[in-house]
Amino acid sequence: MAQRPQLISLKCTFWLGFLLMSQTSLFAQYTAVTVSGIVKDYQTKAVIPFVNVIIKNAQDSSFAAGTISGDDGRFTLVKIKPGKYLLQFSSIGYVSGQQPLFVGNLSEFIDLGIIELQTDTRMLNEVVVTGQADEIQEKLDRKTFSVENNISQSGGSILQVMQNLPGITVQEGKVMLRGSDKVAVLVDGKQTALTGFGSQTSLDNIPASAIDKIEIINNPSAKYDANGNAGIINIIFKKNKQEGFNGKVGMMAGLGALWIKRGNLPGIRSQFQNTPKLNPSLALNYRKKNINTFFQGDVLYTPTLNKNEFVTRTYDTGEVINQQTQRNRKTTISTLRAGMDWTINPNNLFTISGLFSSEKILDDGDEPFFNQTLTERKRLWQFLEDELKTTVTAASSFQHKFNQPGRLLNFGLNYTFHREDEKYFFTNIMPTFTGLDAFKLLSDEHVIDFTVDYLRPLRYGRLEGGMKYRWRQIPTNMQFFPGQNSPLDVNAGGKATYEENIPALYGNYVYENTKVELEAGLRMEYVDVRYLVDPNHNTYKSDGYNYTQPFPNLRVAYKINESNKISLFLNRRVDRPNEVDIRVFPKYDDAEIIKVGNPALAPQFTNTLELGYKTNLAKGYLYMAAYHRMAKGTITRIASIVSGSTLIYSIMQNAGKSYNTGLELMWSQEMSKWFSFNLNLNGYRNQINAFSVITQYPSLNTFNAPTEQLLSGNVKWNGLFRLPKQIDLQITAVYLAPDLIPQGKIGERFSLDMGIKKSMQNGKREFYLNATDLLNTMQIKKNIQGAGFNYISTDYYETQVVRVGYNYKF
Repeated sequence: MAQRPQLISLKCTFWLGFLLMSQTSLFAQYTAVTVSGIVKDYQTKAVIPFVNVIIKNAQDSSFAAGTISGDDGRFTLVKIKPGKYLLQFSSIGYVSGQQPLFVGNLSEFIDLGIIELQTDTRMLNEVVVTGQADEIQEKLDRKTFSVENNISQSGGSILQVMQNLPGITVQEGKVMLRGSDKVAVLVDGKQTALTGFGSQTSLDNIPASAIDKIEIINNPSAKYDANGNAGIINIIFKKNKQEGFNGKVGMMAGLGALWIKRGNLPGIRSQFQNTPKLNPSLALNYRKKNINTFFQGDVLYTPTLNKNEFVTRTYDTGEVINQQTQRNRKTTISTLRAGMDWTINPNNLFTISGLFSSEKILDDGDEPFFNQTLTERKRLWQFLEDELKTTVTAASSFQHKFNQPGRLLNFGLNYTFHREDEKYFFTNIMPTFTGLDAFKLLSDEHVIDFTVDYLRPLRYGRLEGGMKYRWRQIPTNMQFFPGQNSPLDVNAGGKATYEENIPALYGNYVYENTKVELEAGLRMEYVDVRYLVDPNHNTYKSDGYNYTQPFPNLRVAYKINESNKISLFLNRRVDRPNEVDIRVFPKYDDAEIIKVGNPALAPQFTNTLELGYKTNLAKGYLYMAAYHRMAKGTITRIASIVSGSTLIYSIMQNAGKSYNTGLELMWSQEMSKWFSFNLNLNGYRNQINAFSVITQYPSLNTFNAPTEQLLSGNVKWNGLFRLPKQIDLQITAVYLAPDLIPQGKIGERFSLDMGIKKSMQNGKREFYLNATDLLNTMQIKKNIQGAGFNYISTDYYETQVVRVGYNYKF
């Protein structure tokens, strides 16, 4: 096993040379734009009905679309493709005229406003009209991927699907964009407790079978919450709107941990092997006239070798401790989602939906501690975690459509309840005694979001504006139950309540003509956070923070020609400490490397600059970007020790300024009808400036760190082979270079995934077979340097899973 990193490097070189092939991600985009306006008499200003309105292609004057104005003088032309056109008007008694029409790529609707026709012989003055199509492939900051087409990860979790998408890497259960895990994860465009408010949670426990699409937004506009400096990932649940009754049923079965990557240290229980996986799913939809109802149900049963980490800790005193943390996890997740769309009339739509998620986790863990030569066991820490996470979300929305197409007023009201009910039982086996310890954590989260959004198409773009108010409260109660000679800090328990109030206003303006695109916005947020700690806590007292801050965004693009575009992005964002980041209770899932929050943690503000270039190729495109992020008050974990003890305390802190500067390349190409690929290259430099912090827990301690910097990057290749008889083969290769982490480095990683899908009856039936980490090479190696100690860890957790599945659409 010691030679595996070298083998990984050789395999990477081989595979990256071979794997210049396919793509699993599909860039969805709107290809149809709605053009509207009102025709009036130039002199009387009265509306003119029954005016012939025709769109012709500017290049050859061929007919593209046509209509007539209604009784109110309004005309609407739908499904117009982006391009250059001539717009012609004619009516008996009026002089015919024409004007240029440009349909761009930024808005789904174009409002031409009032078109005036004259009754005399004067020709209609030429009017320059601009407009836009929707914001997908051409907008550069948003990429949309179909989960259904990710064959190699079908039947897994949403986190496993994400690790194959261009621009995303996964590290220790969190998604990272361009080397940062400060990513806001939305569900159907909204933050919920299912994926976390401000920080990511439970992504590995959301079945991919429930998801339709994933959107990646690197440079969000002011319309979105300001948190998440690296960008936004929007998870879109499945929802069908076909007429009548239809649906989809699926079943996946699989096996993981097919062989042991590294054997246990002496005297502990066996690690999980040949772990079964099951994922039944059902989606139903019924639409009749003005009512559309939908239901989605998924169950994901995944026993997993969740952690198998080997750590060697070396102290300046010369003492060396070898430990292993083995966590056998059984997880059962049930997700139910249902709702109804009611089209009250052509101008008003009411939607109500509910989501229920239950996540049951049972962890059996062994953690032995040995001397340097493994001849003496100093301690055996065994634990059983019984955890139940319950999430309930109720969402309602009302949309009013004005007579002007594309002009909308939206209201939304959402409520989320999330409960964490954790029970930990520990057996602390020492050379001279055995102690039985336990603790119980109960945390209830209540969140109410109210939003108002207004959108109005303009002659040269669109205007967006709105407001949002969030109220959030999380009362938490930690109870310790110590045994003989307990190592638990029982005085650090008690109650704490997190309260958050965030009102916000935003405005966003979009403009486009044949050469220039502009998107400018501003979001103003007031944040008031209070954290009320039990007055009997042995270290921390009540704390909190508040601020009123602007968060601007700007995008300017210049179209060199039809195939080439250059863009500049500027934005300012914030990462607010989440409740778990400031939670004052020590966490004992590792007996001697203890994690603690920090209620004095302050927000991290980040400024981002990006310069992008995109060129359209024959059946493909190439996108290159240079980006720079500067964060102030960087939120990170700091590991330190207390004099006279070998316990390591990992505590959240603000580390000062940090920088992330890099280059990204994305190449998508269809080589032939049977083969396409997507290649993503990302290289960046991470730097954390020197800083000094004072930790309060378990006692006052000053920590100083020098400047750290490292060049890193990743390569991701997705290939899709469309074989005869409706068979698709997908290959995904991922290489992650060594990277900078707080107080140290993480080693290189490599994985190869493969999947095959057979479609029958024009896609109504699907059979698939896939394997993740086919070569079983994925492992996480870290080197941490602290004041008075250092440690090297390697986690041989379960990554190789083989799945077989079947889907039927009706």
